[in-house]
Amino acid sequence: MPKSKKSSRSSSLHQHVAPAKPYSTARNHQQQHDDHRKTTASTNLIAPNTSIGQHFLKNPAVVTSIVQKSGVKPTDVVLEIGPGTGNMTVPLLQKAKSVVALEFDPRMVREVLKRVQNSPEEHKLRVIQGDAIQTKWPFFDLCVANIPYQISSAIVFKLLAHRPMFRCAVLMVQEEFALRLSARPGEALYCRLSVNTQLLAKVDQLLKVGKNNFRPPPKVESRVVRIELKNPPPPVNFVEWDGMIRLLFNRKNKTLRSVLMTKSTLKLLEQNRKTLQSLQGQKATTTTSAMMTDDKDENESIQDILERILAKPEYKDKRARNLDLDDFLELLADFHSEGIHFAS
Repeated sequence: MPKSKKSSRSSSLHQHVAPAKPYSTARNHQQQHDDHRKTTASTNLIAPNTSIGQHFLKNPAVVTSIVQKSGVKPTDVVLEIGPGTGNMTVPLLQKAKSVVALEFDPRMVREVLKRVQNSPEEHKLRVIQGDAIQTKWPFFDLCVANIPYQISSAIVFKLLAHRPMFRCAVLMVQEEFALRLSARPGEALYCRLSVNTQLLAKVDQLLKVGKNNFRPPPKVESRVVRIELKNPPPPVNFVEWDGMIRLLFNRKNKTLRSVLMTKSTLKLLEQNRKTLQSLQGQKATTTTSAMMTDDKDENESIQDILERILAKPEYKDKRARNLDLDDFLELLADFHSEGIHFAS
């Protein structure tokens, strides 16, 4: 009997490699998938819906390891994203105060509810059906999530911005994405995601999960990571920070000067300066001479400031791919001291 025909009672949902915007497009695929399932699976088998990236975790040892490494406490409210058939939900319920399970697939909602029906854990479970990105999350102490690659960044950024702060999140993601979260300066995978995540959180690589642990096997390996928010968070305006980081990592292999001296960037920075001056009521009195100043002169003014900052030894000929958090924090402070802002 092929492994794909095992009972779904012994498998847990892992969402993986879905098409772009998997949740927004899933409704268009659901009926077609259900019709196909009737002809390809027996009545007691819940087939994975690959249109939203479902892969069933078939190794109970991996489930046990994830629950153990999550460090769930008897007083915890756990948010589980993608509970699937409930294989991880049940042991979480046995250890936690309560579990809020957020699931998109209505088939899985029914399945996880059946898993705990008439059990001692039934009253500790609350299930929310919805899109994990669009749905407002309730309070939680700990998050456990199995998420597809296409929404991994969105989920991580939502976790980083979530308030009130939670203790940690334990996520199953594709291996490359997991390595990006903890990549260091100079490494090939070092990117905007790396910098932003490490600014706000500590990331630990917990477990490597081979693709053969899933039914059907995905095309890539997976990893389990733990994200622990820094408390208190760093005193940084994240919108400003991300505006700068986004610009610099658009071309991370170019020098800082090459990235920032483009006409479009100079224009953006000048517009931001004008907007902030106007909002702060500090716009300089316009003289006849100033009114004659054209856009080119204004851009040159911003350009001169950038030239002065980027000529410093710590920034000269430097590239975003090689800068660490302290370098970026110092660079942003220098820009702000000269009136350069990346958000209006």
